[in-house]
Amino acid sequence: MRSMLEGIRVIDFTNTVAGPGCTFFLADMGAEVIKVERPGLGDEARLFPPYKDGVSASFTVLNRGKRGVVLDLKNPRAVEVFKELAAVSDVLVENFRPGVIGKLGIGYETLREINPRLVMCSISGYGQYGPLAHLPAYDAVLQALSGLMSTTGFPDGPPTRAGTLIVDISCAFYAAFGVCAALFARERTGVGEYLDISMYDVAINLLEAKFVDYTVAGNIPQRTGNRYPYVTPFDAYRTKDGYVMIICVGDHPFHNLCKAMGRPELAEDERFRDLMARNLNEPALREIIEEWSSALTNAEVWELLQQHEVPGAPVNDVKSVVENPHTAARGMLVELEQPGAGIITIFGTAMKALGSEIRPRGPAPALGQDNRWLLEEVLGKNAQEVEEILSSGAMG
Repeated sequence: MRSMLEGIRVIDFTNTVAGPGCTFFLADMGAEVIKVERPGLGDEARLFPPYKDGVSASFTVLNRGKRGVVLDLKNPRAVEVFKELAAVSDVLVENFRPGVIGKLGIGYETLREINPRLVMCSISGYGQYGPLAHLPAYDAVLQALSGLMSTTGFPDGPPTRAGTLIVDISCAFYAAFGVCAALFARERTGVGEYLDISMYDVAINLLEAKFVDYTVAGNIPQRTGNRYPYVTPFDAYRTKDGYVMIICVGDHPFHNLCKAMGRPELAEDERFRDLMARNLNEPALREIIEEWSSALTNAEVWELLQQHEVPGAPVNDVKSVVENPHTAARGMLVELEQPGAGIITIFGTAMKALGSEIRPRGPAPALGQDNRWLLEEVLGKNAQEVEEILSSGAMG
C-alpha cells in the first residue's frame, strides 16, 4: 500500500519535542526523515526518562522511523555536506533560536538558492520576528505567558499547567500540517516555501473561545476547574472510586441523565427546566448528581451513562487507557523493536486512512548510525570522498 508522503525526503534538524514531533508525523506518513544531530550528546531528548536498558523511551516515541546522522556544523566540510543534502531534499525542519541557522551558513536565503523547491519550516518559541523573538522558550513558559495557565485549575487554587506538553505537541501538528500544505502548493507552483511556526502563536490559538471572550465581551476568563460555566451539568463528579466527567449540552441529554439517575422527574423541575435555569441553579444540581454518583463506582456510573446515551466517561489514569480494549482496537499500541532496549510499546498514529499506509516505520536511530549511508547512498560520494569526510571530523 502506498504512503501519502512516499518519495519525500525530510531533513530533521531539531531537538527535544516540537520539532521531532513534527517530523515523526511526516515519517509515519511515509517520508524519508534524516535526523541531523550534533556530535557527542546529539538531541537532548536522548536524556529524557523513562529509560529501558539505558535507552530513552521518550526519544524513541518522537524519533521512530528516522535515519540518524551527525554533522558538526562548526566544521566547514559539514556545512558543505548539509548544503548538498538540502539540494536533494524536499523539506527542512529546524527549531533553533532565530538567527542561529543563518550564522551556521544554512539559512533559508542560502538554501533557496541551492534548491528553490525546498520547503523550510522554522519552529521557535516566539517566532522569527517580534519583540520577544530572541527569548528561549519551554512549553510551561508558553502556557504561562500565553494565558493558558491562567485559565487552568480551580478558582481557589493557583494557575496550573496542562499535564502534558500541550503547546509543544500542538506546534508539531501545526508544523506538520504547514509542511504538507506547502508541499501541495509546490505541486502547483514548482516553488518551495518558508514556514515560521511560533509556540507563542500556537498557544494563543489554543485559547479558543477564551480569546474572543475578552475581545468581544471584555471578560477576562478565570479558572473554573472542570466546570464550563455556560453549560450545566459540565463537571467531574465524585464516585465511590474516582470521578466521572458528565456533560449535557441541551435538554435531551439532560433528560437522559435524569433517567440514568432514576430521577426522571428532575427534567420537569422548574430549577432545571432549560439550560439557563440549570446554569442558575448549578450548585443544587451538582449536589443531586453527586449524591447519585458517589454511591456507585466509576464502572457502574459509566455503564448507566452509556445505556442512556449521556455524554460522559470515567476520569481514567494512563494505566486504564493503555489497557482499554478500544485502545488496542484502534491500533494505538505498537510494539517497537528498539536496538539496545528490546520491545518498547509506543502509541500508534492518530491518523487513519483507507487507501494509504500510516504507521511507525521502525526504531529511533542511534547517534550517527547512518553517516556512511548518507554519504554513499544519498549524496553519491565515492569511497575516497567518504573516508575524507569521515576523517575530517565533519561528522563527529
